[in-house]
Amino acid sequence: MKQAALGGRNPILYHQSLPSFSMPEWAAAAGYNGVVLDLQHGELGLEAACRILRSIPRDNAYAYARVGSLDPAPILRLLDSGARGIVAPTVESRSQTEALVAATKYPPVGNRSLGPSRPALYPGDPGDSYTEAGNRAVSAIAQIETKAGVDRAEEIVSTPGLDSVYIGPADLAVSYGLPGRGDWEDGPVREAIAYLREVTTAHGVTLGIYSGKPDYAAGLLADGLVDYVGLGIDLVLLNRAFGDTIAALEAARSTGSTS
Repeated sequence: MKQAALGGRNPILYHQSLPSFSMPEWAAAAGYNGVVLDLQHGELGLEAACRILRSIPRDNAYAYARVGSLDPAPILRLLDSGARGIVAPTVESRSQTEALVAATKYPPVGNRSLGPSRPALYPGDPGDSYTEAGNRAVSAIAQIETKAGVDRAEEIVSTPGLDSVYIGPADLAVSYGLPGRGDWEDGPVREAIAYLREVTTAHGVTLGIYSGKPDYAAGLLADGLVDYVGLGIDLVLLNRAFGDTIAALEAARSTGSTS
């Protein structure tokens, strides 16, 4: 996510792993700002992701896709369908970051080819070329989720063309030999978050994090440690809603039987 895309706020995204056209609308109605379509995990394939992106208004600056690899072919199709950013998982080196930028940006920044399959996808300022407008609109996002990635953060974040770092805290915890929780308040994961904040700020790159816990996410935002948050996965949110509904029913039935 670019600095300009923040718009003076802290956008809240969710991860979508189901091939549903309705999910982005329901999430937006609930107050979410955008989505990370997850092609790394879950049931969402390339064809479905491209169709979902085409169903999202062109001016939504927070429609992103997380890919399973740095293969430029699917990245190109996702961008042509309207993705405003590509999240590359488990980035641990400058060469991986350079490959991400190359696949995401038009020349001279990257190697993305022109394929205007959606009209006026990147409306620019007067005098801008389509490629200049596209490079301003689209974000290259490196997901750092291992100790190796944190250790090489300086070389990753300083890569020309990188716009944002996205932290995967559960996998990061596992890489430090800790249980795969995403809400560490202290220890190496919290220290890594603070360090990544320092590095990204120094290079003018935004920083985001995934969290399944609203209170933890709110604390990170309040402390200025991150600029945006991925809050929840569709499957987990649905499972929680199902569980809460059944629990409420059982509680009501229990109360009714004793009255």
